[in-house]
Parts: sequence; C-alpha cells; structure tokens
Amino acid sequence: MAPELTYRTAGESHGPCLVAIVEGFPAGVGIDPEPIDRLLHLRQIGYGRGPRMQMESDRVEFLAGLRRGKTIGSPIALRLANRDYSIDERLPITRPRPGHADLAGAMKFGTGDIQDVLERASARETAARVAVGGLAEQLLALFDIEVVGYVVAVGEVSAPPPEVSLARLRRLRDKSPLLAVSPEREAEMMAVIDGATEAGDTAGGVVEVQAANVPPGLGSHAQWCHRLDGRLAQVLMSIPAVKGVEVGLGFEAARRPGSEVHDEIAYRKPRSKRDRRGGFRRRTNRAGGIEGGITNGEPILVRAAVKPIPSLAKPLRSVDLATKRPVKAAKERADVCVVAPAAAVAEAVVAFELARAFLEKFGGDSLGEVRRNFHGYLEQLRNL
Repeated sequence: MAPELTYRTAGESHGPCLVAIVEGFPAGVGIDPEPIDRLLHLRQIGYGRGPRMQMESDRVEFLAGLRRGKTIGSPIALRLANRDYSIDERLPITRPRPGHADLAGAMKFGTGDIQDVLERASARETAARVAVGGLAEQLLALFDIEVVGYVVAVGEVSAPPPEVSLARLRRLRDKSPLLAVSPEREAEMMAVIDGATEAGDTAGGVVEVQAANVPPGLGSHAQWCHRLDGRLAQVLMSIPAVKGVEVGLGFEAARRPGSEVHDEIAYRKPRSKRDRRGGFRRRTNRAGGIEGGITNGEPILVRAAVKPIPSLAKPLRSVDLATKRPVKAAKERADVCVVAPAAAVAEAVVAFELARAFLEKFGGDSLGEVRRNFHGYLEQLRNL
C-alpha cells in the first residue's frame, strides 16, 4: 500500500533555513523548480508589505527524493535559505503583542523571552508550505487539475472575480500588485492600505481559492475526519492571521432559503472518453464543489478571512512579562497588509490537501499506477 501523502516543516524565522520533508509522493513525477519559485515570489510580494520582503528572495533547493529531475518514491527533502540569519544575536523581547502567539506561547513553554515563540510562530514558516504546495500542484497538473488563489477583498472593499477561466484569473492575479483579479477595484483596495499606513494601523481582507477539473469522489462522508470540506477548512485556518473559512456560499447560505442554496442536478451523456464535462453535473455551484464531504465534480471554491496583522506601528497596550507593568506592545517589522501573500499560501495549502485526497483515492507507488487507477475510475463513472 502506498504511504499517505504528508509533510512536516522545520525552521525559525531568523534561523539558517526552512526545511520540509514530504512523504508519500509517487515516483516518476518530473519536478520543475521554476513554478515553485514563482509561487514563492507571490508569497513575498503585495502592496503593503514591509522591508524584509525586499531582503528575502526564496528559491527552493531539493536535497533528497529526486534523481535527474524526477521523484523516485523516497521522502522529498527541500530547503529555503534565510538571508536574515540572526537568531542568536536577537535581543530578548518581553512585551507581548495582542493578537499574536507571544503571550500564549510564552505561557505554554515557560519562557520569559518572546523571541523564542515568535521565531516559529512567524508567518515566515509559510514559505516552506508554499514550496510543498507548489510541488503538489505539479502532480495535480498531470491530471488537468488547476488551483488558483487570489484576493477578493481588502477591508470593506470587495473585488469579486469575473466569470472567466482559471487560466485567465491567474493572468489577472499575476499582473496585480495585490494579487487581485478585479483591476477596476485595485485603487480602492490600495487606498484602504494607504489609510492604515497613515494611521499606524494594519488592514485585513479575504482571499479565495478555486480548483478546476477536480474529479468527483475525493474525500468521504464515512468518517468526520475524512470530510474534504473540513480538511480544507483546517489547512486554511492553520495559516497565520486566518480567522474564518467559507466553502461555496459559506455564511451567505444561512441567510437564504433552501431553494436558493442547494444545487439542482442535471445529466448529459459523455461525448467521448476525454469528455470530463459529461455525466452528472450541478446546474449551479453554491456548494463550492463539495457535498457530504465529497467532491461532486464542480469547481472547488473556498475563501479565508485574513485579519489585520498584530504588529502595529502604533502598538496596543500590553504588560511586560518581566516587570508586570503596563507597556506598549513590542513593534516588529512594518507590514501593513498581508492579504496578498495569504492568497499564495492559501493556494498552496489547498493544492496539497487536494493532492492528498487525490492520492487517497487513486494512489500508487508510481505515477503510472496512479494514472491507471484514475482512468479506470473515470471509465467506471461513464458506465454509472
């Protein structure tokens, strides 16, 4: 039996590097570092970012698991170097920031130096997850599955995506300084960030991820932990600053009658073996491509609410760990808005979770075995 697709990351914000080890990736998949580096670049850019993003320039380095550019079935080890390697020289911090892991982490691990906590709690760790997600995207692409993340709101300014192909959305996203897909609303969103900058404050927003050509049958209703919508919610909530997740209509479904929430079913006989739009379909996609915890063949649609980051130019009130006296919270780097990079991270974690569910359904030790399982399943669906 092929092992489950999993990964772990290690590394601190100002340590020598970030590393990740991926297990369960099938042999025979050609890996190109350039698309992974492009996704890493998207995580680093975005209107409202601080000075460290000009310092770092992430590029993935594979240390194990590949031979001549192809996976060989063994664990894949990858590395991202930190240019700012100063962990041992950084001074102690004793003024916890409200909204960050500072105080909760210090209490959990019994430390009076918050630097010990923020080194790992930092969103810098997400760079390793983006690299792992970029790896997963290359596997999904072999089965025509595409995943795209982008910004749909900053503050109260919403910028919903146009009804175009995912390829078009990706092109719009890649041209935007905010990783948004509504050019006509960019100036308004940037004005929100400018206002927060002038006020010494920060701004949040909403990111959305779509995945196209996902086959029906990923995930399961049979056990709570196998429901794919719950799994996607968990990986999105694990991104620092994410405080809410929606699938499909999300919270809007609570405000509508059932007749305006559920997706009616239709059927069209497949025209050929390559016709993936044939068979059972939904007339709408209010469920976001998932029913009963199982993909239904419609595009996956999920959103995540990204709070304003807690490192403020005008810090909030806090209490010093050492003196127990009221103080202003510590001030770290001057990011004002991280919604744009959160879109890249969201794309990566969704891609990996979809790849994990895909291999649970069709998995094998090699790409050839996965292909056979996948195409055999499609044939079964055509005969349903």
